[in-house]
Order: sequence, then C-alpha cells, then structure tokens
Amino acid sequence: MTSAESKVPANLRELAASLENWGYRPGKFWALIVAATELIAGPLLAFGLFTRLAALPIFIFLALSAAAHGKRDGYFWTIHGAEYPLVWAVIALFFLINGGGAFSLDRAFGLDL
Repeated sequence: MTSAESKVPANLRELAASLENWGYRPGKFWALIVAATELIAGPLLAFGLFTRLAALPIFIFLALSAAAHGKRDGYFWTIHGAEYPLVWAVIALFFLINGGGAFSLDRAFGLDL
C-alpha cells in the first residue's frame, strides 16, 4: 500500500475522491451519506435519541464496510479485515432491534421508535 492509498481523508473532497477510487460513485453523494451517518446518526445512537432510526444507517454502513474489508483484506482486524466493523454492525443491529433501553433519551421522552 502506498502512502497515498493509506492517507486518511481530512475533508469531504478527499473522502469523495477516496470513495470514487473504491468504486462508490458518485463519490460526493456517498461522502455526504457517510458524513451524515457518522456526524448525525452516531451521536443520536450514543444518546439513545431516535435510537432505531439512527441504528439503521449505522448498521448498513458497518455491514457494507465489513463486506468490503472482508473481500479485500480477509477477516482479522489486525490486517484491516472484516472482524472489527462486523462486531460493530452486530452491536448496531442489537439497537435496531431492541431500541435504546431504560437509560435512553427515547425512554425519557416517551418515544418508542
């Protein structure tokens, strides 16, 4: 892997270019989807607000990441494989099925989404 391939994207433009290189086209669209998933759905899931709605895009994102990494790098997380995103996808699936639980903001506000 060259240093250009291993560079972590620092902004949406670089993320879009990376996604284009990985075959996700159009890159700008997918960069916005990834950013929204991480910046909006992530905190919502962490706080347990609209938990099931937040868990859905997170689960999809992580499942696709696990599939892509598994195809390219194998299973084990030590070689950037599918194991790590797969574990987090299962955790997101748990919240998608069960909701936020007793200490979530959903419960505090009486929401059951």
